[in-house]
Amino acid sequence: MRYITVAIHTYEKAIALRSLLESEGISVELNNVNLEVPGFSSGVRVRIPEHDLPLALRIIENKELFAQPAGEQPVEHTYLVPVDFSEKSFKAAEVAAHLAAQKGARLKFLYSYIDPYVDGNVQLTDTLSYEIGERGAREALGANAESLMRNFTERFRGAMKSGLIPVVGFGHKVAEGVPEDVIADHARAELPSMIIMGTRGMEKKEAEMIGSVTAEVLDEGRYMVLTVPEPLGVEQSLNPANILFFSNLDQDDILAMDALYRLFGDCKAKVTIIHTPKRSRFSDSSAGKALQRLGEYCRENFSQYCFVTVPVSRSDGDKEFAALQQNHNFDLVVVPNRRRNAFSRLFNPGLAHKLLFRTDIPMLVIPV
Repeated sequence: MRYITVAIHTYEKAIALRSLLESEGISVELNNVNLEVPGFSSGVRVRIPEHDLPLALRIIENKELFAQPAGEQPVEHTYLVPVDFSEKSFKAAEVAAHLAAQKGARLKFLYSYIDPYVDGNVQLTDTLSYEIGERGAREALGANAESLMRNFTERFRGAMKSGLIPVVGFGHKVAEGVPEDVIADHARAELPSMIIMGTRGMEKKEAEMIGSVTAEVLDEGRYMVLTVPEPLGVEQSLNPANILFFSNLDQDDILAMDALYRLFGDCKAKVTIIHTPKRSRFSDSSAGKALQRLGEYCRENFSQYCFVTVPVSRSDGDKEFAALQQNHNFDLVVVPNRRRNAFSRLFNPGLAHKLLFRTDIPMLVIPV
């Protein structure tokens, strides 16, 4: 078994990192250290098996998610499914149920509504006052939202009883507020493993180019998100055979590929890796070599997949992407996604945002 160096630390930090990695099942060796007199060591190499590199990188870069305080139980493995009680929402719930059954996860349905009876008439005085509409109307609005959620969950439970979807644990929550804000607040508080969202067909997305809840969640860049387009069947969203992977040509690609493999590693899929050349820090030749090395690493460590690397020219990437899609008939697009500031998101939307409105292919967006 080949061991590689994942970090070089002082003795105390190396011991702490070894404890953290071993708690996640990774074998660790410490080298270049005087174990009898550790204080005299200038640096300790933390070495792990090469095949554990993706998981180790994820742990190191997200220590707060893996290191549990003493006596505290790990956060429950949950998939968050925002719903609006439409058919696209129910399809997303079906896909989520199948994935949850495979991965031992629990579902959480979330619905938000906006209270139109609150008048935002604020006085800039010593006291802050609001004029609130009829209390009875507001209570009726909340009661109606709860009723719709009960109907949705009863339909979902009925599908489980009839065997149409696997039996999984689930809960639900109804909250007042702007949908994208409610989703973000809930995700920050509950830390779901993934957010699964239904989306409209491409011909209907034109009407929601501005103000799409899914696009806002993608732009947040904090959470893994799986989009489930309305026109596709459930099975098409669960068994990808041709996957398009957008590469940044850095170690984040390994983290994103590992996340993809953990979610859909049971599928024998062909993965086409391309690098978006726009604003790339690589020259064409160095980008080609880096892409080739990434492909070799993936072939060695993600054996269930067949990998193909495709260089994309700087001239007209959009046309090449369209041609690739037409030739390969991709059934899943994977986008490693970095968080962007509000100004950038407004005037220069990210790749995941753009692809959402251009295709009816399921998309897995992975924060890096």
